[in-house]
Amino acid sequence: MMRVRSSAIVMTLYLLFLLIPIYWLINMSLKTNTEITSTFTLIPATLTFANYVTILTDPSWYMGYVNSLIYVVLNTLISITVALPAAYAFSRYSFMGDKHLFFWLLTNRMSPPAVFALPFFQLYSSVGLFDTHIAVALAHCLFNVPLAVWILEGFMRGVPKEIDETAYIDGYGFGRFFIRIFMPLIASGIGVAAFFCFMFSWVELLLSRTLTSVYAKSIASTMTRTVSASGMDWGVLAAAGVLTIIPGALVIYFVRNYIAKGFALGRV
Repeated sequence: MMRVRSSAIVMTLYLLFLLIPIYWLINMSLKTNTEITSTFTLIPATLTFANYVTILTDPSWYMGYVNSLIYVVLNTLISITVALPAAYAFSRYSFMGDKHLFFWLLTNRMSPPAVFALPFFQLYSSVGLFDTHIAVALAHCLFNVPLAVWILEGFMRGVPKEIDETAYIDGYGFGRFFIRIFMPLIASGIGVAAFFCFMFSWVELLLSRTLTSVYAKSIASTMTRTVSASGMDWGVLAAAGVLTIIPGALVIYFVRNYIAKGFALGRV
């Protein structure tokens, strides 16, 4: 009984420790810049929502969220669509160089984004894709597709091959079998892969800032440009940080069951 109680206390303290930065971010977002820079207060002395009003009424701020959501959703859809047949091939077939190709995919995920920033910039400037949503979405595929293939391959390998053979005997074509039978069996894996693709693309800064300037500028890029002649606008920046957490929290809420199964069953 004492062991269970002590474990609960340790876990509670750990969770409170993790929530301190989030609490302080929310606390700063409800203060004025004068209070933030002059005094130390655990709760706002003068509660204000002006920082949130600034973000929700200023196009240079709220369009950053719109642009980020557009290219993040595009990237997630493209990555999962490309990774599904690739992962199926790795899990079901053996061919020359399959292990080397699989490892090469993972090395792309290991590489820092700074290595690819200049090549992507020159390529997209040449073909007219610079400062577009699809440019950032495609650039993030370089990292998200290998991750999605790696996760999905682990789930697919756990599905017996006899299911494929039985479906073909019953007259299913590959497309019909893959969509109606196979994908529901690996739904948790698809959810986990989509979650990681979404989160990486949402928080990535270097490529999204390098490949955009005005029309497709992400919220991460916008948050780095809050310095003015009067100094840093800490309240607006904190409010933007709070609003940036919300999409990720919503994604976690909707795919929470898939994530739990993924950590229990898949290659995560």
